[in-house]
Amino acid sequence: MSTTTDLPRRKASGGALRPFLLRLHFYIGLFVGPFLFIAALTGLLYVLTPQIEARLYSEALFTDTVGPAQPLSLQAQAARDHIGGTLDVSAVRPAPAEGQTTRIMFSDPALGPSENRTLFVDPVTLAIKGDMTTYGTSGILPFRITLDYLHRSLLLGDWGRYYSELAASWLWVVVLGGVALWTTGAPRTARRRIHGLIGVTAAVFLLFLSVTGLTWSQGAGGRIDALRGAIGWTTPSVSTTLNGGEAMAMHHHHHAPDLAAREDRIDQLDDAARAAGLGSPFIEIRLPRPHEAWVVREYDRGWPTQAVTVALAPDTLAITDRADFADFTPVAKLIRWGIDTHMGVLFGLPNQILMATVALALMASTAWGYAIWWARRPAMGLPLAVLWMRLSLPLRVTTLLIACAFGWALPTLGTSLAAFLVIDILRLTATRRLALK
Repeated sequence: MSTTTDLPRRKASGGALRPFLLRLHFYIGLFVGPFLFIAALTGLLYVLTPQIEARLYSEALFTDTVGPAQPLSLQAQAARDHIGGTLDVSAVRPAPAEGQTTRIMFSDPALGPSENRTLFVDPVTLAIKGDMTTYGTSGILPFRITLDYLHRSLLLGDWGRYYSELAASWLWVVVLGGVALWTTGAPRTARRRIHGLIGVTAAVFLLFLSVTGLTWSQGAGGRIDALRGAIGWTTPSVSTTLNGGEAMAMHHHHHAPDLAAREDRIDQLDDAARAAGLGSPFIEIRLPRPHEAWVVREYDRGWPTQAVTVALAPDTLAITDRADFADFTPVAKLIRWGIDTHMGVLFGLPNQILMATVALALMASTAWGYAIWWARRPAMGLPLAVLWMRLSLPLRVTTLLIACAFGWALPTLGTSLAAFLVIDILRLTATRRLALK
């Protein structure tokens, strides 16, 4: 049973927590703010540019010719002839509608991961309309590939990816801390009110961006993938491994089928995929390697249920494995929708507007935060270590355990937190030396 003597202790503990959170919020904003602003700006550019990309590459994406489409095998052959047969066709994306081109994708060792050299073929005349690099499931083109790399790594390669991981790792902390500060005390200045109001209004969406962004990160992404695998939250995929009978049949009839023989089968894959239940006009046919199955999948990221993938035996085109979106676990579905929403592609324009608004909110809140700091820069306040020591013992233990847990789960957060503490300790040491003089 609590007594009246406990009240001062509780008030002291509660009174010490707010300055501690305020100092932590300040440190995150000061040191991570530039990375948050850049991530928001580059993300804004990315989500606003699909329409620009469609206009930039309209000659490759669209055609004015009308008439029956040529067989896909002939379209693939036209693309191979154009590049001289030096590369292997890896996948085909048939024209999804009249007036659009077919994409013949080639594996090119000179390109990066998930990149393909793609030829755009007029399905009616077999004319080559374009030849460029495409990237990922969405098949984005060079303009948006540059923006994607800019957002993810500042065009600095794998090392540059730590900038976006740093931003995503701290975004949820700064948002939750800001909400806690907003709800426990009214801002005293107009700048703080604007800064807090923007952050609190966009808090849910900013948390969403943080969580989904971490799934693509290098350090935290690996930990998240391991956790998903351990508890069964992985996204289902199909196996291309053939069973014994199918493998023997292929060995007997097509011991080493050449590329042209595999391409001839493309013409039958579309009908087989439709019969298997793929209803989206956006399908990708992936050519098999020797003794493996064909894979046909829906790749439309603008609609939340069109994500069926089937594997088909090379000889009979019988389904050997399939992954239906309807059978995904709820978590796997949410992950898929979350990633598509983060990219601004789910449901098209409304998603773009939403993500652009959230990016602008993060940029504005960061800018107002720096305005607050600039106005108060002579008053540095107490070091974080001093404020932490003023917390009650249970709060110190709790915050330490939380910091250790998230520092392990999010390695970039843990490393940068250690850097914050080193800077803070150096500042505390310098302050004490000045006081002794």
